[in-house]
Amino acid sequence: MSRHRRVEDLTVDELRQLLIEKRRAERRARIDHFRRTGRMILVEPLPAPAPIDGLRSIPTEEADLPAGVPAAPSKRQRVLNSFLSAIEVLAVIGLIFILFNGMNILRNLNSEVAALIEQPTLTPTPLVMAVVLPSGHTPPNAVDGGGRPNEAEIPEHLRPLAQTLANLPVPTPGPEQAQRLQIPDIDVDAPVVQGDGDEQLKKGVGQNIYSVNPGQNGNLILAAHNDVYGEIFRHLDKLEPGDQIIVYTSLRAYVYVVEQTQIVEPTRVEVMAQTTEPIVTLISCYPYLKDNMRIVVTASLLEQK
Repeated sequence: MSRHRRVEDLTVDELRQLLIEKRRAERRARIDHFRRTGRMILVEPLPAPAPIDGLRSIPTEEADLPAGVPAAPSKRQRVLNSFLSAIEVLAVIGLIFILFNGMNILRNLNSEVAALIEQPTLTPTPLVMAVVLPSGHTPPNAVDGGGRPNEAEIPEHLRPLAQTLANLPVPTPGPEQAQRLQIPDIDVDAPVVQGDGDEQLKKGVGQNIYSVNPGQNGNLILAAHNDVYGEIFRHLDKLEPGDQIIVYTSLRAYVYVVEQTQIVEPTRVEVMAQTTEPIVTLISCYPYLKDNMRIVVTASLLEQK
């Protein structure tokens, strides 16, 4: 019924559809005419071109992707990316280690330089200590029974100085200076005189005139012979750590406790150096009847009575 409608009764869409159908019919008619007259040749579709060497063919999935959308990486690309990421992480870790190690090296170097720059505080020692330790003498002989001062142990260039120091005046004993020494463990009970020269040590134990007095902070230096003039210090080598040494003044008694015993060369005068804590140092020739070394006993203050 719609086929007999008038043109003016059709809508725009219907007119457009009629026009399309008319054109299709005309096209089919022309194609049929060309086939009948031999003017149209059927051509088979061309095969897909072979890929060119060196060029990767684009997979269908990548070709079909919309513009602007990146293709998913291949497995090989993912492995390569993971490898490069691992290298970057290791490089960062290595850099951090180098920086940390460098800081430690720099810190240690600064500490070493500071230690080299910092000079220790030196305590001046009396001149008498710069020669030899006291109580030096030759071994006793059968003629007079007593040894003589052993000048051979004094360095030759210091002998004039040693003679000068031997003539220094001895101070008058005071109430704070040592007057008596007792060491119960080796049966020592002897008077203490001022000075530790050869003449003073004939009378008993000598207190070095440059040392501190008993109980004071510093080094109280006492010397005596081991095989002449009473052999007061003959058994110093039998003292052990913890044994007591008692030094008396006219006012009180001071108890020291033995810490160590050492055998040294006569020129090891540093054992007479002053200290910040109250100690006593006992010095004598050693060994018995040879007298070519020194025995040095050090004790720290325990109490005063």
